Amino acid sequence: MKQAASVIFRTVILLLAGITIGLLISKPGYLARTVNGNHKIDSILYVIKHHYVDNVATDTLEIKAINSVLTQLDPHSVFLPRQQAQTVNEKLEGTFNGLGIEYVLLRDTMFITQVYPGSPAACSGLVNGDRVITINQHQIAGKPLTTDFVNQQLKGEQGSHVIMEVKRNATPGFKKFNLIRGPVPLSSLDAAYNLNQQTGYVKLSKFASTTDTDFRKAVNQMKSTGVDQLVLDLRGNRGGYLGAATALADEFLTKGKLIVFTKGAHEERTDYFATDSGIFQQGKLALLIDEYSASASEIVAGAIQDLDRGVLVGRRSFGKGLVQQQFVFGDGSALNLSVARYYTPSGRSIQKSYKDGIEEYRKEIGDREQKGELTSEEKNLSEDAFKTKAFHTQSGRRVYGGGGIMPDVFVPDDPAANVALLGELSHNQLYTAYAIDHLQPVLSSFSVFDEYIKDFTVSDARVDEFIVYASKTLKEMDSAEIKLAKPYIKLYLKAFAARFKWGNSAYFKVLNQNDAAISKALAAIK
Repeated sequence: MKQAASVIFRTVILLLAGITIGLLISKPGYLARTVNGNHKIDSILYVIKHHYVDNVATDTLEIKAINSVLTQLDPHSVFLPRQQAQTVNEKLEGTFNGLGIEYVLLRDTMFITQVYPGSPAACSGLVNGDRVITINQHQIAGKPLTTDFVNQQLKGEQGSHVIMEVKRNATPGFKKFNLIRGPVPLSSLDAAYNLNQQTGYVKLSKFASTTDTDFRKAVNQMKSTGVDQLVLDLRGNRGGYLGAATALADEFLTKGKLIVFTKGAHEERTDYFATDSGIFQQGKLALLIDEYSASASEIVAGAIQDLDRGVLVGRRSFGKGLVQQQFVFGDGSALNLSVARYYTPSGRSIQKSYKDGIEEYRKEIGDREQKGELTSEEKNLSEDAFKTKAFHTQSGRRVYGGGGIMPDVFVPDDPAANVALLGELSHNQLYTAYAIDHLQPVLSSFSVFDEYIKDFTVSDARVDEFIVYASKTLKEMDSAEIKLAKPYIKLYLKAFAARFKWGNSAYFKVLNQNDAAISKALAAIK
């Protein structure tokens, strides 16, 4: 049917586009120097701080001034305050400091909904479904809760302790846990499993420092079961490290093949070639992309297409062909500055135009939807979409640059999957909340996931019950939207319940059961 819920809700994703879409960072850099008074911006801020009629927060003014300058450059050069820079970098480095749990607040109770493998929480014995009673002797249960309050209790320095009391279903009394905050591993691999005896499936959410290692481990495991075909899902993957993208592409290519090259006004051309270390150089390959596959994802897709290594399935990719370098300031804030463009092996830049300004740039995918590009193969594959010269793949097929990468096989979007109601239900964690409140008896009746995915069906009556349940949080829901979104509500109820009990891989297995792109990918490589 459809991929992860986080990918499909365009209204949410477009709000985040300026920072998170198309992230592509090369090597880290450092900017540590004293700026003298000859620089006008610094001088003006100094004058304002010491002479303006009222007291002002000059730090805020400074950030606004920087952002104003960056908007004159390109949509992907961005200034990140310390906390934001730390969060972005942690996600790409594959680890963060904490406990390693996800939770949902239901009425006056905090329920743990996910425990990350290898985290302090997992090592201590916490499990999904535990109800938290106290944190560091602060009463959590039985009182109004906010996420800010709970997060404040959970955060702390690495090595510090968190004492947590929980109530576990079917277990009398309370269980006390002494957790020590520490590194929480973050895999960029969302799911990896066999679609059939011959074909493996790998879903990647980002290109982080651990991506290639995670990929190799998963594929080697699948190859040991007889897999010699692969579906690589990069839908919704908005980028990450340049080195992670070239390392992944290297897994599919033979030695000496050009993967990508970069160059800029102040950056000499740098070529990235495949080595002879790839673990999937021969097997058949299908790569799934969509309008939110950006940057590092497009590097991999461009190399696979230009070198005729596999088939691209889906819709035109985002169209981000800029490389950022990070300059870190002494206070932990950072400037991610575009320093080069990248080019696919055939020599094409796939960066779409931003000459009309950042706001128009961010609206571009919405414009595609309005023009029918997301649902019409003819419009999506039109040569007029790029208005640029043709390039040619290794075998001589024509391809185009200037605005993303066209797939070889088109898969139309389903407008029902983008109903705003679906995003609101997900944002408010109502699928997971309903699973906790109403589906635990169902889940407990299935000890094996394969039986669950085969035998459990969300009925119309169950959807009606869920809508009544959700109406306590979402006071206004449009009946037409409910009717249109009903198949996806059923899908997400089943998928989120599976995630609650069996984790991410089960979640994606449910979502992918009737996925049109996967079906077309399997047909293309058969």
